[in-house]
Amino acid sequence: MTDITEIHYASATAQAREIATGNIGAEELLDHYLARIDRYNGDVNAVIWQDEKGARKRAREADAARLRGDILGPLHGVPMTIKESYDFVGSPSTWGNPAWRENFPAQNAVAVQRLLDAGANIFGKTNVPFMLADWQSFNDIYGTTNNPWDLARIPGGSSGGSAAALAAGLTGMEAGSDIGASIRNPAHYCGVFGHKPSYGIIPGIGQRPPGIVAESDIAVLGPLARSAFDLELALDIMAGPTQPKNAAWKLQLAPARHRHLKDFRVALMTAAEGFDVDDDYQAALSSLGDRLEAAGARVSREARPDIPISDAYETYILLLRAATSTGLTESQLERFRAIAASAPADDKSYLTLMARAGTMPHKEWLRLHNERMKMAQKWQAFFEDWDILICPAAAGPAFPHNQKGERQDRMLDINGRPQPTTDQLFWAGYSNMVDLPSTVMPVGITPSGLPVGLQAVAAYGEDRSSLRFCQLIEEAFGGFAPPPGYG
Repeated sequence: MTDITEIHYASATAQAREIATGNIGAEELLDHYLARIDRYNGDVNAVIWQDEKGARKRAREADAARLRGDILGPLHGVPMTIKESYDFVGSPSTWGNPAWRENFPAQNAVAVQRLLDAGANIFGKTNVPFMLADWQSFNDIYGTTNNPWDLARIPGGSSGGSAAALAAGLTGMEAGSDIGASIRNPAHYCGVFGHKPSYGIIPGIGQRPPGIVAESDIAVLGPLARSAFDLELALDIMAGPTQPKNAAWKLQLAPARHRHLKDFRVALMTAAEGFDVDDDYQAALSSLGDRLEAAGARVSREARPDIPISDAYETYILLLRAATSTGLTESQLERFRAIAASAPADDKSYLTLMARAGTMPHKEWLRLHNERMKMAQKWQAFFEDWDILICPAAAGPAFPHNQKGERQDRMLDINGRPQPTTDQLFWAGYSNMVDLPSTVMPVGITPSGLPVGLQAVAAYGEDRSSLRFCQLIEEAFGGFAPPPGYG
């Protein structure tokens, strides 16, 4: 038998192997996670809905199948949770919005069904911010999720419950979503792994607000885990076209550019003009650069895509807030029209950009989209010479809870200087608005005892390159480490 006291922090890949070989039962592992939720979730508040009855039935079916010699899939019997916003029959999908408290979907999200078909045992859902629109995870339905490394600090958002549950050892794997670093910043803040896939490769059906059927610009679905190997396994399960597109094409991601760390050409970016990054976080990234060089990789601390930093931020915020403007009420639109009309032309504050994005004519959106495509071409040229860009996932480690006022009015302390929390969105959009994949993994612990993560960006459709790069770092230098106090 596998030591049940350690299995909760094993990778999902290892858990599936242990179940398939009979070293632990699927129901036994489910019971172990349920017991841990009873013990630890009260403080963390990551798992906010459970389906013990349905999960137990699926676990028993998995155990019976194994006894017959049948393996249900690569995630055979692995207990996992999913972000609250995914459609999962029998569960609420509220997006943290009290108005949607009674939204119970009639069918599973495509990605959820694919995980189930691969043998996963989805037993719960994890917390999100209101409308998935914050780097914190709190709402009036489920309350506040805390970071297991320090309960006084945020876990990130909007997949904050996902990352916190993984860090506390409450689940085997997670499924999240990302439009503004919603997979990447929680992975960074909680010391776990997350992958934001190339845009469009995982169907978004079943992870949309009620009544919305159109694919969202910029937004993607993706996995979170405690290992980069789990991320690739989950990506292979979740990705690929669905009806009607699967009648015309199939997905074949490019293989990783290299199999060995010494062969990677790496650009290392620890900060950007106008977007400062915590000194301790920069030191952790710089130290990784030194280790990569010692391992034989080619590392440049100067190479960058030929894109003005300020242009990238402004274009992303406008496209991001245009993409999320469908739910604006008439009163919100009136407010935004007034702000946009009165703001000076050179006002690039977050609130003004948000107001312009929500009220701009379609012709302006087309202009911005064209600028985005120009930037995408420059990224493509950059990746002709470099395999990976390493950059921060946020401005610093997890910050203390701050739920006062509106998001754009909240401030961070970065190296003793105030910085708007929304400035961090630069690290979200720099690569995301041009559809690129990126993988986040733990890179170190700051002197204050908080985890920080690297963001490894690869060329479009080359998800396996950033994943393989992180797998190699995980093998060479280590990966996930549990927070103190969670057994």
